[in-house]
Amino acid sequence: MQKRWVVKNQGDSELVKQLASELNINYILANLLVQRNIKTYQEAKSFFRPQLADLHDPFLMKDMDKAIKRIEQAILKKEKILIYGDYDVDGTTAVALVFSFFKKLFKNNIDYYIPDRYKEGYGISIASIDFAEENDFKLIISLDCGIKAVEQVKYANSKKIDFIICDHHRPGDELPPAAAVLDAKRHDCTYPFKELSGCGVGFKLICAFAEKNKIPFSEAEQYLDLVAISIASDIVPILGENRILAYYGLKLVNTVPRPGIEAILEFSNIKRKVETPETLKNPSNCIFNRELSINDLVFLIGPRLNAAGRIENGKSSVELLISEEFSLAAELGLGINSSNNERRNLDTSITQQAINMILADSSLMNGKSTVIFHPDWHKGVVGIVASRLTETYYRPTIVLTQSNGLITGSARSIKDFDIYDAIDECSDLLEHFGGHKYAAGLSLKPENLAAFRKRFEEIVINTITDEMLTPEIEIDECINLNEITPKFYDVLKQFAPFGPENMAPVFQTNTVIDKGYARLVGSNHLKLSVSQPGYTEKYFGAIAFQQAEHLPYISKKIPFNICYHIDENEWNGMTSLQLNVKDIKLH
Repeated sequence: MQKRWVVKNQGDSELVKQLASELNINYILANLLVQRNIKTYQEAKSFFRPQLADLHDPFLMKDMDKAIKRIEQAILKKEKILIYGDYDVDGTTAVALVFSFFKKLFKNNIDYYIPDRYKEGYGISIASIDFAEENDFKLIISLDCGIKAVEQVKYANSKKIDFIICDHHRPGDELPPAAAVLDAKRHDCTYPFKELSGCGVGFKLICAFAEKNKIPFSEAEQYLDLVAISIASDIVPILGENRILAYYGLKLVNTVPRPGIEAILEFSNIKRKVETPETLKNPSNCIFNRELSINDLVFLIGPRLNAAGRIENGKSSVELLISEEFSLAAELGLGINSSNNERRNLDTSITQQAINMILADSSLMNGKSTVIFHPDWHKGVVGIVASRLTETYYRPTIVLTQSNGLITGSARSIKDFDIYDAIDECSDLLEHFGGHKYAAGLSLKPENLAAFRKRFEEIVINTITDEMLTPEIEIDECINLNEITPKFYDVLKQFAPFGPENMAPVFQTNTVIDKGYARLVGSNHLKLSVSQPGYTEKYFGAIAFQQAEHLPYISKKIPFNICYHIDENEWNGMTSLQLNVKDIKLH
C-alpha cells in the first residue's frame, strides 16, 4: 500500500540553537525536543530525568476526598469491599494493583471480580451487583469501567451497595450516582493531566489513601510495573504523568519483576542473566538477558494478559499478577500462554475469513468504511481482527459478531478520524457503546444492523478525505547518515519510553545505496547494508520488514530514499546501530 511521507513542522531555529547550546547536544536532537513542546533547559531536564516528585497531588482529582472517606468508613465499619475491573489488560492490572494494596489493610474483607466477557459483557454488570449483595459486599470499587453505568449504580444503591468509579473513558451526559466518580475527563474535573490509564486512576487512588493515612509512598510505588503495563497496552499518551509512571514502572519490570511477569516472559525466551560478580555488585542492572522496552510490554506481556479475558476469563490474569510464588505463577502462566496460542489461531482464521468476505462483496470492497458481521466469530478476538483489517485496508473498521441475542463488536480507526464521535452519531441505533477516538466497543439489536451500517458509512463519507485514507508516515527530520554517531544515539535513547505523543523518532535519508548484499530474510523481509555517497562511505545495517518487493531494484545499486527508526542490533555478543526501515521510495 502506497504511503504518504509527511515531514513534521520544524522548531523555531533560534530556539532550537539556544536549547542545543544549553544542553550541549546537536541541532537535530534539540529540534526533536522542541517538536515535543520541550523548549527550556528545565523542561528538558524533567523529560530526560523523570521524577516521581513531579506527579500531581491525587487530591486534585474531583471526588478523591469522597472516595478516600468512603474507603476509610468501610475500614472502620469492617465492611466488605469488592474490587471490580474490566477483563482487558488495563482492567486486570488495575484490579491487581488496588486489590493487592488494600488486601494488606482489609485482610479477609476484600475480594475482586472480573466479569465474564460472554455472559456479562463489557462494563458493570447486574450479575456482579447481585453477586455483591449475595456475599454481603457494601462497597464496590470499579476500575477501567463504570463512567456510563448510571442504571447499574442506581440498581446497586437500591441494594444499599455503594460504588467508587475509577475510569478514564469519556463520560456521558449523566454521571452515575456513585459515592465518588474519579475520572479526569469529567467536565468539572480540573485535574491537570487528562490521559491516565484506568490502572493509572487506580494508582492515584492508592496514593491518595497512603498520603491521607501516613502510609509510606513505597507501598504504592511497588505497583508501578502494573501501571506501566497498562499504559503500554491501552495505548494512552506517554507524556506528562504517564511518562513518569511508565519510566519507573519499566525499571521495576527490568530489575525486580513480579513472579507473574517473569513467568510470562519465559514464554518469549526472556530469562534471567546468569549471576556474575558484576551483576551482584550492581543490583540496579536489568536482571534479564536483554533490557525490556515499552514495545515488549505491548507485544510480549499485554497480549498474553489479554488472552485470558478473550478466551476464558480475565480472573486468571489477576491471579497471575498477584502471585507471590514463582511456581504458582509459572503454572498460571502456562494456562495463559495456551489461551494466547488459541487466540492467535482464531485471530488468523477469522481475519482471513473477513478478508474473503470483503473481496466477495463490492459494497464492502469499495466503501470508505468497513462494517462486517458474522454470527459465529469469537467475541474475544473481534477487536484484534478490526485492527488487522484497518492495517490491510486503512479505513475506519467495525467487526461484529453475535452474543446473548445482541450484535456486539469492536471498532478501530485511522489517523485523524474520531470513530467514537462517528458511533455517537448512531447512538439511537445502539444498546451500548464506549471508548476513545481510535478504538471503541458497541452493541446493537440485530434488526438495527442494516440501518447502522448505512448511517455509519454515510458519516464516514461526509467527514473523511481521500488524503486521510492514505496511510501516513510522520517524519521527524531529514538527516544524512554521517550524522548518526554513537554519541547521537546515546542521547536519542534517552527519549524513551516511546509511545503515543512521543513516538520513536522517524528520520528520512535520501539517495542511499545498498552495498550489494541485499537479501531476503524470512518470506517478505529485506536485510540491507546502506551508505550515502557524498556524505559517508560507512555502511549501516538495515532491516525492512514486509518490503521484499523492492529487492530487484535495490540490488542494482540504484539510489533510493528511506525513512526509518534507529535502534540497536545484537549479534554474537556484538552490538551495532541498525536502521529499522519503515518505507522505501524508489527514484
